[in-house]
Amino acid sequence: MTDYNKDQLISEAKEARKFAQAKYSHFPVGAALLSADGQIFTGCNVESSSYSLTICAERVALTKALSEGSTQFKAIAISARDGQYCPPCGACRQLLYDYAPDLEVILSNGTQSKTYLLKDLLPHAFEDSQLG
Repeated sequence: MTDYNKDQLISEAKEARKFAQAKYSHFPVGAALLSADGQIFTGCNVESSSYSLTICAERVALTKALSEGSTQFKAIAISARDGQYCPPCGACRQLLYDYAPDLEVILSNGTQSKTYLLKDLLPHAFEDSQLG
């Protein structure tokens, strides 16, 4: 499925990480979401003193893309501290799955990357078909 520049997507995620507002966890994360038409939407984590209001980089990128009219996605790259892989949390996995169950998830540790299918990271996902 990889028909895009993975290194560029990782670079965009790393750049987005610079804008993270991680004053409580001190764990900045950046994400870069690639739409089916080639647009890249970036996001970073934005923390709140009321921890449950914190929003992850992946959800920032997704909500930015959706709010700008993009609804089809190919891949997302996630960059945290160099030397560490940062897979999406459960809430991010679910929201990403709601909009892009076939999404490729690229995790970068600064020098290497690992790629997964979102379906493999969230087996037996809750789906809209179960709402009926």
